[in-house]
Amino acid sequence: MSGGALSVYLGRRAASLIADQGWHPDLFSLLLGASGGPKWLILGQLDRFLFGDFLQRSGSELSVLGSSIGAWRHACLAMPDPVAALDRFEQAYLQQQYSARPTATEISTASMAMLAQVLGEDGAAILAGHPRIRSHIVTARGRGPAGATRPGVLGATMGAAAIGNAVHRRCLNLGFQRVVFHSGDAAATRFNLSDFDTTYTALRRETVAPVLHASGAIPFVLKGERDIGGAPLGQYWDGGIIDYHFNLSQYAGHGLMLYPHFRDDIIPGWFDKFLPWRKAGIHGFDDLVLLCPSREFIAALPHGKIPDRSDFRRLPMADRVTYWQRCIDRSQALAEEFAALVDGPDPLSGVTVFS
Repeated sequence: MSGGALSVYLGRRAASLIADQGWHPDLFSLLLGASGGPKWLILGQLDRFLFGDFLQRSGSELSVLGSSIGAWRHACLAMPDPVAALDRFEQAYLQQQYSARPTATEISTASMAMLAQVLGEDGAAILAGHPRIRSHIVTARGRGPAGATRPGVLGATMGAAAIGNAVHRRCLNLGFQRVVFHSGDAAATRFNLSDFDTTYTALRRETVAPVLHASGAIPFVLKGERDIGGAPLGQYWDGGIIDYHFNLSQYAGHGLMLYPHFRDDIIPGWFDKFLPWRKAGIHGFDDLVLLCPSREFIAALPHGKIPDRSDFRRLPMADRVTYWQRCIDRSQALAEEFAALVDGPDPLSGVTVFS
């Protein structure tokens, strides 16, 4: 949206449908959520409107596909009160506190405690059996040495994976298998995840928390999960290793894709962050609706950026919390602008439509 906090990008088919029918949640059959750690905080207020209001206006089934923090956000959507779940998540995330040199065990313990706050006593069962929100949580199962937990072996393997990925993304198949955990008896048919060896496993109440933890388990930073019930044996790592922002061409549904995102481009996998030529545009996806903070909005934030993991190293805890809270407060503008667009007279006001 021109000159505002929120940028809205529409594919041609998405623009045609929204121009004709308005912003109706039944138009969407897929919600995407990217990896990104603290970057999610800039979307928290927008999520509250989407999860607690806009998407609640529909009774239709909605598939949600997320890796890492995207999957954690989606877990809030599946809770009986999504806004209250986001409130719990945000407060727990803000108040993370670690020793000067935290171990993977220390960070994993804190992560599991955050998940317990979000899910509560019954949240895992609710997510696994939700009648409308069809959850799909992406993890990366380590193959061979990539399934090791010893730092020396894992370090060498991750270095080899980075080199192979620079040659071609499919080289990641040598070290990792995509495992998608889904609610319900079967995964949705809206995905064509054929670029990597992919297997699907049904979520159970007792596996929801370990799967969510694994989906965000960056090697060396967190411990990951081993031998998750019902899934192939092995070590499970961050789904963002393969699906950092996702390959949008693999969506095969009939409805539109709704993608609240941190930025206006796509980095397919985690290793691709270091390869500028792998950055993908969002043009050419006719069914896409991408919502993100505008570049002008980001430039005006404290430190001129959205929160990220470097803040844990750069800032004392009190300064980090203050900075993150200021970003959260300012991000209310994203929610307000999207709400005004949804309920306003012109559904395409200020949006960018791909030609």
